[in-house]
Amino acid sequence: MFTGLVEEMGQVLAVQLDSLTGQTIITIGAHEILEGIKLGDSIAVSGVCLTVTSFDLTASQFTVGLSPETLRRTSLGGLKPFVPPRQKPTQLEADIAAVKPGSESRFGIVNLERSVTPATKMGGHFVQGHVDCTGIILEIRPEKDCLWVKIGVDPQFMPYIVEKGYIAVDGTSLTVCEVSHDWFNIMLVQYTQKKVILPKKNVGDHVNLEMDMMGKYIVRYLNQILPSNKAVLAKL
Repeated sequence: MFTGLVEEMGQVLAVQLDSLTGQTIITIGAHEILEGIKLGDSIAVSGVCLTVTSFDLTASQFTVGLSPETLRRTSLGGLKPFVPPRQKPTQLEADIAAVKPGSESRFGIVNLERSVTPATKMGGHFVQGHVDCTGIILEIRPEKDCLWVKIGVDPQFMPYIVEKGYIAVDGTSLTVCEVSHDWFNIMLVQYTQKKVILPKKNVGDHVNLEMDMMGKYIVRYLNQILPSNKAVLAKL
């Protein structure tokens, strides 16, 4: 379980295919989320809950594996090693901050968050790290020091997205500002723009979307009971 409050942006150092298992292995450079890290820990990588399979504190990096379902359901299959390659672990933050919106290097940056503990502040919302679908960025528009982002979504997922409700976009807990039949708008304040990867993306890029967990349960429950209720009412 996560909160959707991104702790840091990480740098993709390598994307490799394991010849024995066929699994895609990603090596990520990071700092904050490596504190207290253990094998088997869960880390949200751009909103996807993944398991730490190895780590190297000296090199400030860790690895995770991507299953076929993860590759089908999320945008992580499009990740590429960061360009230019990191020269020193200490340069990580500066390298990421220097990436301009739309740069090719955007495919080598990921949002990172450790799983919650009993002491974690719940400043965002309950995020499972189970991506429902990907959306596509339709528009990025500034307003004063904020940034509007319009995201297109398959209409089948729109019942779970409500105005002023929560949604996780690439693992970032955000408030939905406006909803249509196949898109929604969110607004990024200046502070958030500096802490997550979304402002570095282009129109046409994909983002990982996880709808509010409570909303999904409610919609499923109603879909199950409403048909039976209609049958009862028809007999009255």
